Amino acid sequence: MVMYPTGAPEEVVRIGPFAMSVAPGAPLAPGRRGLVLISHGSGGAPVTHRELARHLAERGFLVGVPEHPGNHRNDNALADDVALLAERPRQLRVVAHALLARFADALEPSYAIIGHSIGGYTALALAGGTPRSLPHQHADRQEHAIAVDPDDRVRALVLLAPATPWFRERGTLAGVRVPILMIASYHDLAAPYFYMCEAVRDGVADPARVDYRLVEGAGHYSFLSPWPPELQGPAIPPSQDPPGFDRRAFLDQLYPQISGFLR
Repeated sequence: MVMYPTGAPEEVVRIGPFAMSVAPGAPLAPGRRGLVLISHGSGGAPVTHRELARHLAERGFLVGVPEHPGNHRNDNALADDVALLAERPRQLRVVAHALLARFADALEPSYAIIGHSIGGYTALALAGGTPRSLPHQHADRQEHAIAVDPDDRVRALVLLAPATPWFRERGTLAGVRVPILMIASYHDLAAPYFYMCEAVRDGVADPARVDYRLVEGAGHYSFLSPWPPELQGPAIPPSQDPPGFDRRAFLDQLYPQISGFLR
């Protein structure tokens, strides 16, 4: 999914149960702009970040939201495969290369990455991290280096409830030198902030370049665009938030924080 500014009339387009007001195939508005890629979490989909993508496009960015093969809502066969750790950064780099070439006359030659959950891992790996697998991911019960080619075009990262256990060893994030906005929650049981976020703060080259913010009451999926009311329920965990948490109000505050940081 690619979103960008345009002056063309919009229409309501549906992707499954999700509705978006967009102008399909419209020309890109004139001007020089930055590229932002959004990497969804395991079993996720581009449409679950539709509101964030639109918010950024309204503020002048061109936003690419790829569907990670083998790790999305319709095909999650690679979710537990160690090969995914090398594939995800490679996939994002391919998308960046394609968009920077397709819109070369309109884009700055660098890009930012927003990553949710394992999308945060993906962003860190592409920005210079040197991840290592976990022992349980191999038959020999040993950890192994993950082959990732860093991309020096990455200029900034936004990490939302990041999953980072593959950077637990000191030195694996020493190559990450770009500014980072990292937002997590006290109530996240899937990616506990006190482990996942501290690995980033302790591991990057300059911790002063990490803007770290904790949210009260949010769950792991509270960073995603809301589900339609008729689909909100325990059978769809990403539609759920901890009791009393207002996802709509949270996102209305989150999006300007992200766009402000990227600008």
